Amino acid sequence: MGWLFSSWSRSELIADLVKPQETERASATVIAHALRGNVLWSVVELTAKVEGVHTDLAPGESVRYIRCDLLQRSGGQWGYKGMDESMSPYYYSCPLSYLAMAKELAPNWRSAVHAYHAQRRTPVAITAASTA
Repeated sequence: MGWLFSSWSRSELIADLVKPQETERASATVIAHALRGNVLWSVVELTAKVEGVHTDLAPGESVRYIRCDLLQRSGGQWGYKGMDESMSPYYYSCPLSYLAMAKELAPNWRSAVHAYHAQRRTPVAITAASTA
């Protein structure tokens, strides 16, 4: 999927990305979202209204997944590129709590998210040469 741009401000774009979506086939509700720089992380609950919306999801059943929307400004317009966990995005700042809220779709990506957060918590050693 490519980038989609609009005349909305950044905050208007984010508000649109996290608002509930309703179609004849399904509804989607963002149950949690967090902004990390220009990466919007969301946990989305998708509820099928008809057969064929999602693998093994019957009408009335729901599944939760992690969405990653990259935000970018270009030519005075804000845009986004939407992905989900199954695409194993090359971004790992997803809140750790989101991993427990959604079905695992990409084990290697989740391992990279854990590694990213572990590295951020590791204190950096200060050497005598760096303090001189």
